[in-house]
Amino acid sequence: MPDGSARLLLILGDQLDRRILDWLDYVPDRDRVAMFEVAEEATHVPSHKARTALFLSAMRHFARRLEDDHEALEVHYVALDDADNSGSFAGELQRFAAAHHPAAEIDTLVVLRPGEHRVLASLEAAANALGWRIDLREDPRFYTTPDDFTAWADGRKELVLEYFYREQRKRFGILMDDGSPTGGDWNYDAQNREALRDDAPKIPPRLSFEPDEVTREVFEVVESTFPDAPGSLDSFGWPVTREQALEALDHFLEHRLPNFGTYQDAMRRGEPWLWHSLLSPALNLGLIDPREAVDGALARYEDDAAPLNAVEGFVRQILGWREFIRGVYWHQGADYADRNHLEADTELPSIYWTGDTEMECMRQSLGQVHEHGYGHHIQRLMVTGLFALQLGVVPRQVADWYLGLYVDGVDWVTLPNTVGMVLYADGGVVGTKPYAATGKYIRRMSDYCGACPFDPDQRTGDEACPFSTLYWDFLMRQRDRLEGNRRIGFVWRNVDRLDETEQHAIGSRADAIRARLDAGEPLTPG
Repeated sequence: MPDGSARLLLILGDQLDRRILDWLDYVPDRDRVAMFEVAEEATHVPSHKARTALFLSAMRHFARRLEDDHEALEVHYVALDDADNSGSFAGELQRFAAAHHPAAEIDTLVVLRPGEHRVLASLEAAANALGWRIDLREDPRFYTTPDDFTAWADGRKELVLEYFYREQRKRFGILMDDGSPTGGDWNYDAQNREALRDDAPKIPPRLSFEPDEVTREVFEVVESTFPDAPGSLDSFGWPVTREQALEALDHFLEHRLPNFGTYQDAMRRGEPWLWHSLLSPALNLGLIDPREAVDGALARYEDDAAPLNAVEGFVRQILGWREFIRGVYWHQGADYADRNHLEADTELPSIYWTGDTEMECMRQSLGQVHEHGYGHHIQRLMVTGLFALQLGVVPRQVADWYLGLYVDGVDWVTLPNTVGMVLYADGGVVGTKPYAATGKYIRRMSDYCGACPFDPDQRTGDEACPFSTLYWDFLMRQRDRLEGNRRIGFVWRNVDRLDETEQHAIGSRADAIRARLDAGEPLTPG
């Protein structure tokens, strides 16, 4: 054995990159490698069955691949249904130390930075209890580190995505020509807001992967261990290996990227996938590297196989938004989860768990979440998120719902997106304004409203769209907190045009919506 005590290299479920042993400086005759499936990760928030199954299947495939690729490597793997599984990372570290090696033989726990403050705190506490040093490595899958973000953020009054994004474009030389942005503009978002009309291109079918024996075994474990968990496994077809993830990336670049930009904000009944990449689960698990996705899109642009607005929009999601959100998460610290700038105090309605509602936009968006564990960014921001914002739902409840109900849910992703972008609960750290809107926005970007009993043009009365009622109620309730926001200064003139009678009618209708939701009653009377 080489000089020095042994180290335990712990690989977490969202770190399934083929290069991880190199990143952790694995020494075969000295180090042990472990992976733990623990119930705590599927129960600290209610987790969609497909989310849990995706993590477990990908982990099991990855552990087997590691052993195949590294001679004499034996991964100490604890499965969820192992009889003695303690159910937590701390418990499994203690069991490992007690059962496999005297505590004095191992002196270091080596791990890449986890995707959640809670997990990091748990690992640090467990290592300390065992008398081990923790060697926390930065995750090379990302373009930037938390320290990089802190260096950028320090001294800035506002953390604006656009400025961060431009600096990363310059730093990495992506879509740059002689120091200027390719095409002359940094951002082509204005070209990426088309609704789906009758003459829109044909939507390509989703690439779905048939569950293999490993995945089917995981299904049985998930169903037996978490029978009351939300969601379904019936339509599960997510990539669970690197080979499948690369195939999914190629499929997106070939069939979806050309129209991705133009229609990325659009919504249509019965069409959950549209032209979106569906790559976030594989990216967040580590099955593909974000550079592979960005480089693939750039190659398509260089070959004239995809337009600039699509490629730039995709690059902005990965190099811009994904890196920015993770930077905010670590920069703001663990107490960011408790921000509630707008003092929202409404409980998350039961419709988020059942999908049972007359609002067609919510029924469609919630229904596909329960069926597939998926919804694209506009459905998250401007349907399910918008409703929670204007209803005034407690931010942590909404963030936990997004974390648990989406297959790509990891805390560094969902928390700042929810607390910052969706709910404006951080007071403007992530978003420069709350994204409040009436039902007219949803009507413009979808075909939902044609199948709905509510009218986006009405803000009072039983037929008024709840989004429209709650929009005006939100502005009236939050005026003292938001009136100084320069991004929405124009809206107060519209609020002032409402006479006292209509303001009262809006407030009464909003109260009735909350009461019916709280009681689990239909929003339409009778």
